[in-house]
Amino acid sequence: MKESKPQNDAAEKATGPPAAAPPSKIQDVIEIIIIAILVAVVVRTFVVQAYKIPSRSMVPTLLVGDHLLVNKFIYGIKVPLLRNVLIPITDPQRGDIVVFIYPKDRTKDYVKRVIGVGGDKIEIKNKSIFINDRPYRDSFGVYSDRTVIPAFVQPRDNFAPVVVPPGHLFVMGDNRDESADSRFWGFVDLKDVEGKAWLLYWSWNSDEQENLLKKVRWDRLGTLLH
Repeated sequence: MKESKPQNDAAEKATGPPAAAPPSKIQDVIEIIIIAILVAVVVRTFVVQAYKIPSRSMVPTLLVGDHLLVNKFIYGIKVPLLRNVLIPITDPQRGDIVVFIYPKDRTKDYVKRVIGVGGDKIEIKNKSIFINDRPYRDSFGVYSDRTVIPAFVQPRDNFAPVVVPPGHLFVMGDNRDESADSRFWGFVDLKDVEGKAWLLYWSWNSDEQENLLKKVRWDRLGTLLH
C-alpha cells in the first residue's frame, strides 16, 4: 500500500497562513493614500474650505449652526504662511461675505460683509451708513434694537468718518446691533482674507429639542450665499 504523505502535505499547505500581499500592491495602496492626503491639503489650502457659524453676528443671512463652504481661490492664490498673493484674480467687493483672520486674535476666523474697500470714506449716522458722503443702500442690514447710542458712548450707531486704507476692508455683520466688527476693532488686511462665503451645505439647529428631524434646517441646505 502506498503512503498518502504527499496528500497530507498538500492539505497542510492549503490550510496554512495566507500568502503576504505582493510588495507592489502594498506600495500602490500607500501611494494612493499619500496622493489623496496631498490633494485634500491642496484643496483646503487653495480652493475651498468648510467653516461653521458659531455666533449671531450675521443673522439672518447666516444662522448659528450653519456650515458653509468658502471659495479660497476667487481672491487669488496666496503663499502659505506669508499670505502674499502669488496669482491675483480679483479683490473683495462691497457686499461680499468674507471669512478672515480676526485682527485681535489670529487664532480665530471671523465672517462679515464687506462695506468699504480701500479709499472709501465710511460714516454712520443714527444707524444709517454713508459711503463717500452718500447713503449706502443697506440691503442686508438688520437692526434689532431701536435704541440709538451716541458716538461718545460707543461707535455702534454713530461712527465718525474714516477712510479705509489701501489694501484693507471695512466689514460689518448683517445683524448690525449684535456684531463686533470694524466699528469696534478696525480694518481687515486683504492678506488676512481667507475667501468668499459661497454655499451652505449643512445647517444644524441645536435649540430644537423635541424633533430630531427638525434639528436639520432642510430649507437652507444648498443655499448660495449673497
